[in-house]
Amino acid sequence: MDAYGSGADAGRAAAPGGLLDLLQVSAVVLDGEGHIVLWSPEAEQLLGHRADEALARRADRLLVAPEHRQQARDLFAQVRAGARWAGVFPLLHRDGTPVQVEFRTMRLRDGTGQVHLLGLAADATTVRRVERDLALSHSLVRQTPVGIGILDTDLKWAGLNPSLQEIVGLSEEEALGRRVRDVLPGLDSGTIESRMRHVLAGGRPLLDQQTAGRTAAGTGDRAFSESYHCVEDADGRVLGLAMVMVDVTERQRAANEVSEARERLSVIADAGVRIGTTLDLKQTARELADVAVPHLADLAAVDVLESVVSRGTTAAVAADSAAEFRALAVAAGYLTDAIHAADPVGELATYNSSRLITRCIREGRPVLVERVDPAMMRSIARDTHAAKTLHAAGVHSYLAVPLLARGEVLGTLSLYRTVNDSPFGAQDRILACELAARAAICIDNARLYGRERTAALTLQRGLLPVAPDGHEGLDIAARYLPALSEVGGDWYDVFSLGPGRTGLIVGDVMGKGVQAAAVMGQLSAATRALARLDLPPAELLRHLDDIAGTLGDTIATCVYAVHDRGRGSCALSSAGHLPPVLTRPDGEALLLDVPGGAPLGVGGVDFATAEHPMAPGSLLTLYTDGLVENRDDPIDTGLRTLTRLLGGTERRPLEATADMLLGALRPEPDDDVALLLVRSRA
Repeated sequence: MDAYGSGADAGRAAAPGGLLDLLQVSAVVLDGEGHIVLWSPEAEQLLGHRADEALARRADRLLVAPEHRQQARDLFAQVRAGARWAGVFPLLHRDGTPVQVEFRTMRLRDGTGQVHLLGLAADATTVRRVERDLALSHSLVRQTPVGIGILDTDLKWAGLNPSLQEIVGLSEEEALGRRVRDVLPGLDSGTIESRMRHVLAGGRPLLDQQTAGRTAAGTGDRAFSESYHCVEDADGRVLGLAMVMVDVTERQRAANEVSEARERLSVIADAGVRIGTTLDLKQTARELADVAVPHLADLAAVDVLESVVSRGTTAAVAADSAAEFRALAVAAGYLTDAIHAADPVGELATYNSSRLITRCIREGRPVLVERVDPAMMRSIARDTHAAKTLHAAGVHSYLAVPLLARGEVLGTLSLYRTVNDSPFGAQDRILACELAARAAICIDNARLYGRERTAALTLQRGLLPVAPDGHEGLDIAARYLPALSEVGGDWYDVFSLGPGRTGLIVGDVMGKGVQAAAVMGQLSAATRALARLDLPPAELLRHLDDIAGTLGDTIATCVYAVHDRGRGSCALSSAGHLPPVLTRPDGEALLLDVPGGAPLGVGGVDFATAEHPMAPGSLLTLYTDGLVENRDDPIDTGLRTLTRLLGGTERRPLEATADMLLGALRPEPDDDVALLLVRSRA
């Protein structure tokens, strides 16, 4: 039933609590002489006089103060003559207090033609308050930018404010009496009406309900927020429904932009943690591809210039020249054949100057293709078959960004979208460039590190002696194992000192890289020169200490031994080095007690020599700390393990013993290892 005045309401009793009840309108009738002939209960509430006290009394004498009586009589005369009067007039309450009363007066005639006066009265303060509230309500509803509509209990429009008319694109006259589906056909009217019925049935409001679609206003797809409230009278009777509708398209767009910005920051933060965990070029490329998928793309490929991979150098690509790439990583966010269209990881690929990836390398700028057509696909894929595979997988947008580091182009990050319907845009390009820049620095660091490591390792291996042949009365095996991360300054050497005498040394220069390898070469050469003088071990170390002091801030440890076959002994001196291990012919292994001097380069420290018997069949093991030291255990644990492993090796070949020790103690060394095994013959 329409609660807002349709014909169906005719004859229906009004519920108490309406506007007239709020105003408490009183009715008073006077005869032609001014006597009260009718007195309503509301008049008694307003002025305090009961009906038996008021009826038949002169109104001016009962209700009007003396100073206002003449004015009251003049007004009475005007209305009796046929005029109407409306306004505020002061009356006296029964207790003598003045009451400002709002009047509407008119002349009446009864069946005999006698004149009567009807006065409708209400408290003026109450009337002013109601007028103010109504004016404020009307002003707010009409002027608010929020759309407000009223619907009856049959969900037909009963009123729309100007803002809602603007939103729906219809005037109030066009919308009145129509259903929601007729006024908002471009929205999900079924859901909207279901929400309305839910509110009408339960009485509880629904707030901030989201709807998207189009209205007759013709502004395209929009997003709206609706809230629904029951409209009730003072006694709680439901009169209809109020709908508040706000266009939140811009707010939604801004919220989406904020969300996307936060996601981009999250991706960048994630990249900072996940990219560049090692100095391995291939690993860094895989980390970049894994971060890009699926945050940014459905498919990603990382290709680095072959010159960077093979030689550690970069070279500009001429305008008409092809470019050689090495595919280092491919990642997909889901199972797709598109991954097979990318260059296989590890393989070399040559692309001519017309390819987009070559253009990206040549210009050092991103290449963005928002919508990939068949002709453009051929410039993206490596061949016709790959182009068909990418097309079948649904690739519709492509983005290639250069891997730029320190002003040089190292390779490209290629991104594809398939299941993500949105094409790549400006924000995606910015994010991709940020990821590529972070990865490029890591790749360049790996390139520079690899180049330096190769140089250091080449220098290191060039300075180490060739695999030592057996010297007089000795079987010898040696190993040098560079660290996985960075080359150091470990070395070993074996040289003849004269008949039946052999010099042995193992040392470790503190530091890493080319500098450590160069210092190692100088100390190794100095040791060879000093050994020719056949100096006692302690004296040789004193000279080495003096030489180390001339090489800058150089610190090195070493142990120098002289094996004397005729004496059946070995004399040893140490410069802060770990003790050698002697394995006796019966298989017992023990750490030798060698006086521990300070490392070379400290200066001003005396060195001592200890002589130990070395019977035929004995095995002497010299080594650097990389063999027995790790971050998790104390050095004593490594020494005990080494001693245990060397026990019972008296019959094992030296080469097999060396391999066994490296495999057991340092399969993947994080520090250089130099190992020298010397067994005296029977």
